[in-house]
Amino acid sequence: MLIPFAIFAVSLFGLILASKYFTEAAERIGLSLKMSPFMVGVVIVAVGTSLPELISGVIASVNGHSEIVIGNVLGANISNIFLILGMTTLIARRSIQLGKEYIFIDLHFMLGSATLLILFLLDGTISRIEGVALLAGFLIYQVYLVRSEKPDEMPTLNDEKTVKKLTHVKWKDIGIVAITAFGIFLGAKFTVQSIVDMAHAMEVDEALISLTVLSLGTTLPELAVSVSAARAGNPEIAVGNILGSCIFNSFTVTGVASIIQPIELAMNYTKTSMIFLIVAAVFFYLLSQDKKVSKWEGMLFLLFYVVFVLKISGLA
Repeated sequence: MLIPFAIFAVSLFGLILASKYFTEAAERIGLSLKMSPFMVGVVIVAVGTSLPELISGVIASVNGHSEIVIGNVLGANISNIFLILGMTTLIARRSIQLGKEYIFIDLHFMLGSATLLILFLLDGTISRIEGVALLAGFLIYQVYLVRSEKPDEMPTLNDEKTVKKLTHVKWKDIGIVAITAFGIFLGAKFTVQSIVDMAHAMEVDEALISLTVLSLGTTLPELAVSVSAARAGNPEIAVGNILGSCIFNSFTVTGVASIIQPIELAMNYTKTSMIFLIVAAVFFYLLSQDKKVSKWEGMLFLLFYVVFVLKISGLA
């Protein structure tokens, strides 16, 4: 029984580490090609930090384990809002200000993507047509990002000294992207297989492990970026990263996976997590109406996450 746990831990660590180096190298390539910091953040960093969810979702879908796909998406989004946002507010030196218009538009997209996903899940199936609709939602979001006039204030994953030296694309970075892309694939493949093996060994649903352990693990890149931004005095950017990740998970991860193989799921664990996701999205939306998120509200987010874990694991 210990072997599946060991494989899961090693493969998830490899998946996250490969995603980190992939995103950093891809960022250097983007900046070397004179892409603006904002476009690098939107196109490369936002997608790169969500690669663990996307690739593991694709592999799970190809292998017919749709419970893993939807469990990871729901669990990751709940973790993003309740856990990561809660931790970000505590680490930030001040209350997070949401006065900038684009944050509210991102917030609307997050609420819309969560609502659309839950509406599609109500009958226990996400068809290929619904998957196309989800991808259309993400396309609309990307068009909005490209056409919006956001300031180029996105922080980089690479240190300032490295960024200043970027004058041309280096073969080393291209090699890192290629090698780590293969590493991401292998890490996701063994992560998904180990979840199936653990579920069989413990005689529990695959969705339970995906909603808790896997979703927490795959949100670590978002956690790292958000904590880094908060420590640097840019907590608003951390919020943008959280919102973008939730939108990407709901629209793209679920959309791509359901087009590959229509998603069918048992509603036992999913129903509870659906309720928590819509509560998280609506609660965040309502609390942000005063254009700030305080440390006290962050503590409340963390409390909600603890309750979610206790509920989904049957301990409460």
